[in-house]
Amino acid sequence: MTDIKKGLAGVTVDETAVSKVNPETNSLLYRGYPVQELAATQPFEAVAYLLWNGELPDAAQLADLRRIERQHRSLSDDVRAVIDLLPTSVHPMDEVRTAVSAIGARETAGISNVMDAVGTPEENLERSVRLWAQLPAVVAYGQRRRRGEELIEPRDDLDYSANFLWMTFGEQADEVVVDAFNRSMILYAEHSFNASTFTARVIASTLSDLYSAVVGAIGALKGPLHGGANEAVLHVFTEIGSAENVGPWLDTALAEKRKIMGFGHRVYKRGDSRVPTMKAALDTLVAHYDRPDVAALYDALESQFVERKGIYPNLDYPSGPAYDLIGFDTLTFTPLFVAARVTGWTAHIREQQSSNALIRPLSAYVGPDERHVEGYVPDAADVEAQERPEEAAG
Repeated sequence: MTDIKKGLAGVTVDETAVSKVNPETNSLLYRGYPVQELAATQPFEAVAYLLWNGELPDAAQLADLRRIERQHRSLSDDVRAVIDLLPTSVHPMDEVRTAVSAIGARETAGISNVMDAVGTPEENLERSVRLWAQLPAVVAYGQRRRRGEELIEPRDDLDYSANFLWMTFGEQADEVVVDAFNRSMILYAEHSFNASTFTARVIASTLSDLYSAVVGAIGALKGPLHGGANEAVLHVFTEIGSAENVGPWLDTALAEKRKIMGFGHRVYKRGDSRVPTMKAALDTLVAHYDRPDVAALYDALESQFVERKGIYPNLDYPSGPAYDLIGFDTLTFTPLFVAARVTGWTAHIREQQSSNALIRPLSAYVGPDERHVEGYVPDAADVEAQERPEEAAG
């Protein structure tokens, strides 16, 4: 009997040098560096460079990446026009997916041979940087558009995270807010062969282009069992209301066998290693905005859920309330995830292309046995194919 691994659980499909979860320390490593160390010491630009190139940049390399990124922050008129064609009632992930598709079409316009659209490693690194640079404008404009506000042009005197906040809110954020947001971007940047990254690698394995692979990854990330979980966490917080309501709410939720988003992870068995860093960032925001009620609700739900179920929070649990305090709409949370994870996705796409094999798993068929349409008479080609099944199966 075929051994089925539902969800590919426990299946190792390839090698990667981009990231891993170290089971000995329960730590997520980017190119060997614990992510909590990167979040505590590095700007997001340096971590992006690390994911793409394998090493942290020196001062000159970081300055060069920042110079290039700042040149490509603005939305082109045609990409903005594509976004404006969408109703403001669409989910922002649909908006981001469509914008990336438009950016990709614009970047590869004039390339008629699909093999040429795949790009060289150097071309795809340049494409990765340009796409990463434009995503804050896409996400920020999406939120502002839904609020009836105008697009804000980027500033080239601000780093990636500070400019992202500027384009979203139209004012320069306090340093404590920029630092918390920067840390969240780093923590979300990469996470091995998760569902969206694997989707990107599957698409890349067909020799499709980088933008198509990213569009597919965005589609995977939209799902509430993956990227949409941070939105769901805020919905839970809103539903509960305050810390004193946690007990009764949790009684009902567990009795109804509801899935409590923001808790549990397939990879981590002793708690998500990213949570302490993001929780510390959340604490700084709670103090900055004077919102002890948020901390009280967070602590009450975590402690009671862990006590009852023995399941610990994942990164989405602290990031949801953190993004809410900063001022992002709940629907914008998963697009923020995209803006961070595009660095990891594109690192994996380039790695897949460097040593490619078409990803094409098998399945165990459980449908009806072979049967035939009444009255059908096979022609000569059908007969020949049936006599050569190993060739016809290709």
